[in-house]
Amino acid sequence: MVGDFVFAMNLQEGMALYLILLASLSIHEWAHAFVADKLGDPVPRAQGRVTLNPVAHIDPVGTVFLPLLMIFLNPGFAIFGWGKPVQVSLPNPKTRARDDMLITAAGPLANLVIALLVAGFAGLLFWVMPDAILSVSLLKVIILLNCLLFLFNLIPVPPLDGSHFLKHAIGMRDQTYAEFARYGFVLILVLINLPAFSSLFFGVLLPHLAFFFFSLAGI
Repeated sequence: MVGDFVFAMNLQEGMALYLILLASLSIHEWAHAFVADKLGDPVPRAQGRVTLNPVAHIDPVGTVFLPLLMIFLNPGFAIFGWGKPVQVSLPNPKTRARDDMLITAAGPLANLVIALLVAGFAGLLFWVMPDAILSVSLLKVIILLNCLLFLFNLIPVPPLDGSHFLKHAIGMRDQTYAEFARYGFVLILVLINLPAFSSLFFGVLLPHLAFFFFSLAGI
């Protein structure tokens, strides 16, 4: 009975994390679509992506299967995922590279903005209500998750946002990028399982970025 109770409590925490992830991913993908729309790209609006409705941004694997699997296998401790990539046409040949980089940057930057706003709110809440420990803890989770999404999306492997920056930095052709993207998911799985990468990502980059926002909030 005790084990069942602990699992239920952890499962509740896991589902709360899932809702946070779903909201964060929706804002991330909406930011891509919003900037593309403002730059005159008709595709995101035609596909119904210029919206904060999570349904429009759900990826069957990255938003449903993987996060829920992580919840049930390890409830309340870890969760991750991704949204359905926003398709763009980049209709202006003269500003194609610039537009692609602006659209790409919008997603990760949206996660940083979320972390910043939540840090400010958490600091204010803790100042007004020093005993609101549980609420502040939840806000810290939101900050940490959005820091994770920001950093993870900068990895230069398709379909992650960082791959677009790599493409333009080295002048990669569209055909070469498409070939590269075919192996993207496998490369990501290999990369995140490398001890050196995990140590750098989870042991250095993520803690330092999260600590920066925690410090801003004074929590």
